[in-house]
Amino acid sequence: MSGPDLFSRPRRIGRGAALTLVFASVLAAGAATGSLPDDGQKSPAEPGGSVAAAHEAPYVDPTEAAAEAVEDGKSPVQAAEEAVSRSGDRWGAVYSQGEYEEFEQALDGEYTGVGLWARRASDGDVQVTRVRSGSPAQAAGIREGDRIAAVDGRTVTGRPVTEVLGLLRGEHAGTAVRVGLQRGTRAWSETLRRANLSTDPVTTTRLSSGTVLVKVGAFTKGSGAKVRTAVREAPARAGIVLDLRGNSGGLVTEAVSAASAFLDGGLVATYDVRGAQRALHAERGGDTGRPVVVLVDSGTMSAAELLTGALQDRGRAVVVGSRTFGKGSVQMPSRLPGGSVAELTVGHYRTPSGRSVDGRGITPDLEADDEALRRGETVLSGLGSPS
Repeated sequence: MSGPDLFSRPRRIGRGAALTLVFASVLAAGAATGSLPDDGQKSPAEPGGSVAAAHEAPYVDPTEAAAEAVEDGKSPVQAAEEAVSRSGDRWGAVYSQGEYEEFEQALDGEYTGVGLWARRASDGDVQVTRVRSGSPAQAAGIREGDRIAAVDGRTVTGRPVTEVLGLLRGEHAGTAVRVGLQRGTRAWSETLRRANLSTDPVTTTRLSSGTVLVKVGAFTKGSGAKVRTAVREAPARAGIVLDLRGNSGGLVTEAVSAASAFLDGGLVATYDVRGAQRALHAERGGDTGRPVVVLVDSGTMSAAELLTGALQDRGRAVVVGSRTFGKGSVQMPSRLPGGSVAELTVGHYRTPSGRSVDGRGITPDLEADDEALRRGETVLSGLGSPS
């Protein structure tokens, strides 16, 4: 592992699920979020709190625990898992070498899944919002608007969307997952075979109102540059709706790159790594005149929250939707004997005004649920066109 990459993502649900929360927005990919740079440069920042304040229990180094276990002839993975558990770190986790490689693949825009996106409907059900062309889900006849009632016999009503999508994921292509579905009064089950899929995390659509909708499903490698291209190529007088609903994060560096599409330099976020303060800045030259609305919901997480908070605090966008997830902690991976990887929370990030996201989320400027896109277009019409 080259360099101490930092990640901020939800903890997996059980060992067998393997990175169950890696990119919820990319369909059956859960919600791993954000690699941060560690270039050794310290920058003035808002007080972020030390790592000791981030834990209810003293910091426990799983790497040291694993090394001691090897000397004692015990399992290094089990020792690391016990150390993570004792730490009281709700986001801490230990991954096998294969699981971690799968996560890194997802950051490259590849994943193993069934090819569908979902969100929490107003009635609490998990509703399919999009089906990937050529995917196992499309081949099974699943359509937008269908409800997911169960996965492998487990009722999912009331479960977080990220967890449901995590259950749909698998470590290997070809493995089967049985999905219980509802469409109106019809209820049925389909057995899907997971496949290796690639993602196009950024899509651009010209709406009838003239607004340009830029949907970012996840911050995988290259997504920030795609957002900047979409904004640069938008018609001169068109407003932008940046849709981050269901975006469970990804690489924080890509979120900062996306922020650079709308900012002319300046602060995007601050974060601390075991008490040492850092800052993330946008590049200069972004479009600062075009009206922007950001759409968010409870599935907007981590790196996506960082971007939302930056545009909101900097007065660059109106945020429409519902309160975001509230994942603002940073994890650092450490390689264990045998190739496994342990992660513990080492810090938290804050918005430019110093707001903490972790456990709180981002509150939108305008609350909206199912009609968020329509409300966003209405807000844009009130903001006016760039001169």
